[in-house]
Amino acid sequence: MSMDSLKDLYIDELKDLYNAENQLVKALPKMAKKASAPELKRAFQDHLEQTKGHVDRLEKIFKGLGEKPTGRTCKAMKDLVEGRQRNH
Repeated sequence: MSMDSLKDLYIDELKDLYNAENQLVKALPKMAKKASAPELKRAFQDHLEQTKGHVDRLEKIFKGLGEKPTGRTCKAMKDLVEGRQRNH
């Protein structure tokens, strides 16, 4: 994808964030379910509510820019959620 302007770069980064946050929305309930410590389970649940708020804010930003809230796959978050280690 060619970045012709700072706005293009900004939108591309927003898409990455949007995808990362949505991946977390799907992963956090599974993590909470597997947590055995009540404090950890609650932390995952609290994080889920915060993450849903992030998704809502990103959707408002997209709307304000006249863009569809779509995400490009955030590979870093995908690897984290899947438990992979990335080598740089």
